[in-house]
Amino acid sequence: MTERLLQFIWQFQYFNKSELTSLAGETLQVIFPGQHNTNQGPDFSDAKIRIGSTTWAGNIELHFKTSDWEKHNHHKDENYNNVILHVVWENDDTQPDAVSVLELKERVSKILLHHYETLMNSTGFISCENSIHSVRDITWKSWKERLLAERLMRKAKLVEVYLQQSKYHWEETFWWLLARNFGMKVNTDAFEEIARSIPLHILAKHKNQIHQLEALLLGQAGLLKQEFAEDYPEMLQKEYEFYKKKYDLRPCNVTVFFLRMRPGNFPTIRLAQLAMLIYESAHLFSKIKEEKSVNKIKKWFHVTANDYWHYHYRFEESSGFRKKKLGSSMIDNIIINTIVPVLFAYGSYHNKEKYKQKALQWLEEISAETNSITKSFQKLKIESENAFDSQALIELKNEYCRKKKCLDCSVGNFLLRS
Repeated sequence: MTERLLQFIWQFQYFNKSELTSLAGETLQVIFPGQHNTNQGPDFSDAKIRIGSTTWAGNIELHFKTSDWEKHNHHKDENYNNVILHVVWENDDTQPDAVSVLELKERVSKILLHHYETLMNSTGFISCENSIHSVRDITWKSWKERLLAERLMRKAKLVEVYLQQSKYHWEETFWWLLARNFGMKVNTDAFEEIARSIPLHILAKHKNQIHQLEALLLGQAGLLKQEFAEDYPEMLQKEYEFYKKKYDLRPCNVTVFFLRMRPGNFPTIRLAQLAMLIYESAHLFSKIKEEKSVNKIKKWFHVTANDYWHYHYRFEESSGFRKKKLGSSMIDNIIINTIVPVLFAYGSYHNKEKYKQKALQWLEEISAETNSITKSFQKLKIESENAFDSQALIELKNEYCRKKKCLDCSVGNFLLRS
């Protein structure tokens, strides 16, 4: 028995309620179990209980044993003065007579306890992988909607942190997060620092000169320090040294990594593509938030790195001809992980539902992600039709399954109730 399981049992009244009596022999009737309180104070508030012939309104406190009341010093805490019932799993006869006590140990189904123990002891991809197929479609649908809402609200809070740091400049905030996304998993922090080191107003001054944009980004990344034999990187180096002094830029103290990644994801290529995106667009977030079509946004991101990169993945290392286009999967990744969260955050911050709804709609119009989580769910016959579904499943795995929060999960609740 855990405290959370006991709360779950009380919240949903999963115990035998016939002929309820307190430890003192008083008859008990639960009119309303109360609202679960996740903050400081008693476990449930605003409950209504009939004890004997008197109806009480107040709070409910739950413990594994009766003696926990004094162990936790509740008898000295005025926050617990309005407790009308002390619900315990097991009585050990040390509770003062001031508060009525209800013991649940012999009133809870052994099957429910067995199901819970099975879920907690499971070592599979998810705890309920052997029984998840019995969950009704309507349960899945509503739960995925809530999972996605939770995921976007959590990401919106992170966007607001960035917004505060940018002094509430939405374009600057978007630029930082967009650059972070271009860094992929390995170079996210480095790319964010690079973006923060070059304000948007400086990049805007050089918007019509692609080589200057490349020089600024690659130079701040520390990729123009060596001696070059080729003309193009040598030219970028000279451009960077000039503008570094002009704008008093401080090169980022970061290391960008090339190891264990595909050449198309090398930081040189991603920074060159990011430079081309700046070159081909202006006031990007303002345009995005007013655009209706996600397909049009995809076209804006179909950029190709400058000609030099057709024959290179790194400086001074020639390769066969290949245009370094930003691929469709990367564009979808940017929409899912940067554009949608920032747009949703914008709607939340300004209390404009249309932007939040548009963010959700775009997820429904984008292909589902393919990663280790979605592949594992697919093996369990849990399919993702679009990014709406895949984002919900990622949230489920990371925030519930990994943390064994089955009692807070609609799927877990359904299976335990069954």
